[in-house]
Amino acid sequence: MASYGDASQKIDYVFKVVLIGDSAVGKSQILARFARNEFSLDSKATIGVEFQTRTLLIEQKSVKAQIWDTAGQERYRAVTSAYYRGAVGAMLVYDITKRQTFDHIPRWLEELRSHADKNIVIILIGNKSDLENQRAVPTEDAKEFAQKEGLFFLETSALEATNVENAFSTVLTEIFNIVNKKSLAANENQANGNPPSLTGKKILVPGPAQVIPAKSKVCCTS
Repeated sequence: MASYGDASQKIDYVFKVVLIGDSAVGKSQILARFARNEFSLDSKATIGVEFQTRTLLIEQKSVKAQIWDTAGQERYRAVTSAYYRGAVGAMLVYDITKRQTFDHIPRWLEELRSHADKNIVIILIGNKSDLENQRAVPTEDAKEFAQKEGLFFLETSALEATNVENAFSTVLTEIFNIVNKKSLAANENQANGNPPSLTGKKILVPGPAQVIPAKSKVCCTS
């Protein structure tokens, strides 16, 4: 289970997670709720790419989640090709009141899988669950899609803070568990006198491409 970390604590891991989906599905609101526990009724569309961080404790290890938020509009697609690089987690977000945003999810998933590593941890999120009376996407449709594609799935409300913490915790804990399993396997190989296997080492093992130094800076528009 993930919990708030101490800001002064040494960072053990930095995990990059990307938020993707159509414009106006609430990606920035989900991020604001997770990173700052805020919600703005007059939120403006994201321009380009932004990111925020939050440090959590997972099994007594300090994990900095670096969450990247991108514009959903077509005209920004060129900005986001490098956006996926080094990501170890992804949140595919749609609006439960707008069927079209769910119908576009396969396209977003295809783009994600063509740019990101095949082992990336993905969760499908149906946002705006507080607007149940306007629902246009049945929960079962999303569950079925997530099951077929091997994704985690949750419905959230950034407005009411429902399941937002749970969604991030699910992704980050799964990433953490994969990192630990791979580290243990590598250690066992070395202990047995076997050279470390390169198979499957491309993703989720702390290294320059996946774990970003805690003090790194990215220039982005706000």
